[in-house]
Amino acid sequence: MGEWAGVAIALASSSLGGTAAAITRYLVGGADPVLLAILRWGIGFLCLLPCALLLGVRWPQRPDWSAVALLGICFFGLFFILYNIAVSYTTAARASLALATLPLHTMVVGAILGVERLTARKIIGVGIAVLGVTAALAAGLAQSPPGAWRGELIMTGAVFCMAFYNVLSRPLMQRSSALGFLTVGMGAGAAVLVLAGFVKGSFAALDHFTVAQWIAGVYLGIGGGALAFILWVMALARATPTRVANTMTVNPIAATLLAALLIGEPITANLLIGLVAVFAGIFIATSQAKTA
Repeated sequence: MGEWAGVAIALASSSLGGTAAAITRYLVGGADPVLLAILRWGIGFLCLLPCALLLGVRWPQRPDWSAVALLGICFFGLFFILYNIAVSYTTAARASLALATLPLHTMVVGAILGVERLTARKIIGVGIAVLGVTAALAAGLAQSPPGAWRGELIMTGAVFCMAFYNVLSRPLMQRSSALGFLTVGMGAGAAVLVLAGFVKGSFAALDHFTVAQWIAGVYLGIGGGALAFILWVMALARATPTRVANTMTVNPIAATLLAALLIGEPITANLLIGLVAVFAGIFIATSQAKTA
């Protein structure tokens, strides 16, 4: 039940991440990639810190602080700057499709670092889920914006940051707590982002934000930042990195569904077929083959 609970929590987190991709796409015209990352993780950290203090979480051990902070800077800082740059070049759905290759990256990184053993069942499950995403979005690929390949290439490269975060974070969490680990890492990433924002002059764009943009920015920090990654690290504490990462394949599905609700994009047969394939792949990768 621990593995299944972790996968279920990761599904909720990945769904929130999909909606955050659509919101990021909405905001990208009025804010640069650094400001978008500050909104997401600065607000997210301000939500996390009081919760961690009130709950009296177990913080990372002193020897682990540098590693936790470095992981946080690489992930919440570097990865999400690249993420926002990628979304500025392409659509939310296509960027999320590139992000959905995370299970493959995590599986490879986990095997290279000797953290997780590859099995035929995991490989088949991840492959089916990724193919499901491709099928779900294939109908709209022809209508992609000019130069969209740049965004998808940047996103694919950035996914390695998240793959290493997934693989390396679990032992650090086990020596502290999921919420303590997340708060320190997110705080380190947010601090570097705020410093970069001041140097770059990113905060000037806030003077021109509309009420709708502020609402979207706050949601990005609370829903796509704090809540999504509380759930993500909870999942990593309960399931293997590849199985958690495999749920990222619902990220582009969630982005597409939100686009359908907000701007009336049709839900095609490809999307429904893709959904079935995604959940079939997750089931195969998560379940264990019965032994005699």
